[in-house]
Amino acid sequence: MTTIVAATETRRTQRTATLPGHIHHESFPTKQARVDFDPVELLESQDNYDDHYMPDDVTRDHARRMHYAAYRMHQSRTKSDLARWKSYYLGLRDRIVLGNRKLIYRAVRRRMALQNRADDMIGDCHIVLIQAVAAFNPWMGIRFSTYAFTCLVRALSRLSQKFSADWLTRSLSLDALPDGEPRGKMNIPDSGSLLIPIEEFLREEHPLLTDREKKILAHRFNMQDEPANQTLEKVGKSLGLSKERVRQVQASAIDKLRKALNCPV
Repeated sequence: MTTIVAATETRRTQRTATLPGHIHHESFPTKQARVDFDPVELLESQDNYDDHYMPDDVTRDHARRMHYAAYRMHQSRTKSDLARWKSYYLGLRDRIVLGNRKLIYRAVRRRMALQNRADDMIGDCHIVLIQAVAAFNPWMGIRFSTYAFTCLVRALSRLSQKFSADWLTRSLSLDALPDGEPRGKMNIPDSGSLLIPIEEFLREEHPLLTDREKKILAHRFNMQDEPANQTLEKVGKSLGLSKERVRQVQASAIDKLRKALNCPV
């Protein structure tokens, strides 16, 4: 008998490990919870949020019932009961995602200077939004839109750094440049293919580099319509600096770029 009970508990533990987690509320074990958090009412309603934004109070109500459905999944004794509550859980979750997906486009527009990576970003952000829905606590008094938007912006920040680092690795060896001569014209991809183009750091209003550093990089690497790549000596003469000083300023500027493009957020 002990062996049978132990085997049953083992199977239950393994099954529970594959079920979605949930935010537990103290009212879940009560009979009233079956009335308060009944998912059928929402899932069978005619309200459709595929084309317009889901209000926060509606999102909160969906989330509470979704977590209750997950709780009931963990309590299920039969496969049919488990399948039924799993269907409720996924239905409520998907309605929240569809009703709040405009947050994704808003976050992408806000975060990205250029839209060349928009499709990649949007695809990844849908996964982030699903994770945010599952982790959101609807009893804490926090607006879901605020919580989810924060998750999306942080995810986009990490993705931006990843894309920038990948591009930097493919197109420019910053470690090799400070002490050496550029090998002909620097191969900078078209601005439409960059997430954060190098030219962005050379703008007059951008604070990362000093005016001298911007001028030296522009002359040295054929940026901003400057003449073909110029030697350290030639740049020094045009700016009234020694060859060694130009090399030092170039090394400092490239070090700043390396940190800006590779440092974690």
